[in-house]
Amino acid sequence: MQLDPRGPRFAAAVTTVVLVAVLATGWGWLALAQTAVFALTAADPRRGPYALLYRYLVAPRLGPATEREDAAPVRFAQLVGFGFLGVASVGYLSGAAVVGVVCTGFGLLAAFLNAVFGLCLGCEAYLAARRLAARRA
Repeated sequence: MQLDPRGPRFAAAVTTVVLVAVLATGWGWLALAQTAVFALTAADPRRGPYALLYRYLVAPRLGPATEREDAAPVRFAQLVGFGFLGVASVGYLSGAAVVGVVCTGFGLLAAFLNAVFGLCLGCEAYLAARRLAARRA
């Protein structure tokens, strides 16, 4: 499966806004909602709510994509986000706010780097793991 790389960057921008709101409010339920978004997009990055917003509201105004990227690194990155925000949600909702803040902060850093600079940390980790596995084989 191939993706328009502008879609995951748009999703990262929306995620950045959501995670800033989580940090500003400490609202664990919003962190849990973002965790659910990560779960959906880890299964299929084209089916998440932010991807649908991009596909129907943003992409038609941009024109066709000039390049495509493999979906596997994006799925892995979403799975990593799911892990961090899952722990953040548990932290916030169980009263361990420091755990929530730290894990949300890591998620925010990754989302911000992707949204602003196009640097997907989860994607890079996926590619590094693939190279390491190929080297060992």
